[in-house]
Amino acid sequence: MKKSVLCIEDNMEIGKLIKEKLEQHGFSVQWQLSGEGTEKEVLHQDVVILDIMLPGLDGFTVGKRLKEVAPMVPILLLSARTAVHDKVDGLQFADDYVTKPFHIDELIARLEVLMRRNGDEVEESIQLGKHIEVNLNAQTVINKSTQEEIVLTGKEHRILLYLLENANQILPKEKIFETVWDEPYIHGDKTLFMHIGHLRKKLEQNPDEPEIIETFKGIGYRLKR
Repeated sequence: MKKSVLCIEDNMEIGKLIKEKLEQHGFSVQWQLSGEGTEKEVLHQDVVILDIMLPGLDGFTVGKRLKEVAPMVPILLLSARTAVHDKVDGLQFADDYVTKPFHIDELIARLEVLMRRNGDEVEESIQLGKHIEVNLNAQTVINKSTQEEIVLTGKEHRILLYLLENANQILPKEKIFETVWDEPYIHGDKTLFMHIGHLRKKLEQNPDEPEIIETFKGIGYRLKR
């Protein structure tokens, strides 16, 4: 099966080059000139090439939205910006950063590394506890005891995926909050605590004695696999 690439690039010359060369190497390429409507498209892609300087919404904004919708799909940022702070900002959500001008062979090699890494690390279906199955491709959470889908809010889903990405690790509550909400954590804020509570009610067989999402008092949380 061909690997599918979503290329978001408003420069016609660069966009045509990427599409032509990638298709010659066996990729399926969907090329868009802006980030409009890409939240739906990203769910069907294996990797994203994203230009930073776009008409309308800039690449940083588009990339963060895409990562929230499909956190398992790697994003490669493409930009003429070479400043360190731009790269640091981009790599807060993206998986790689390539500066223009670039050689198409290097771009292809980087894409292949991202997809190979993603394929090695990401399972299609993950079992949690005795009764929860998370399907990463379909983006669904199923209670296997009832065969019913568990409906999560956007933030609950993002928290769960972030915990899954770092399964069996104790994650500081500040880091979880700042990753999911993309804003600084304020000491004493109960927002994450409340969302974890809602998640437990939906996922745990006994929310008062959680077996999936553990609390480490004063530190944060750990998802057990």
